[in-house]
Amino acid sequence: MLRTQDGVKPVFVSVGHRIDLDNACALTLRLATRFRLPETTRAADRMCRDLLR
Repeated sequence: MLRTQDGVKPVFVSVGHRIDLDNACALTLRLATRFRLPETTRAADRMCRDLLR
């Protein structure tokens, strides 16, 4: 679990193909500058919700 900002719920970060936990956490923090979730996750969620409408 990784807390991307102070005072927010943590997000789950896991290792993946050719990435270790330290790099996964660092990448998540770089992508979550304004919000709790990384921008890539937010964009995918937004697109899916738009398609469902």
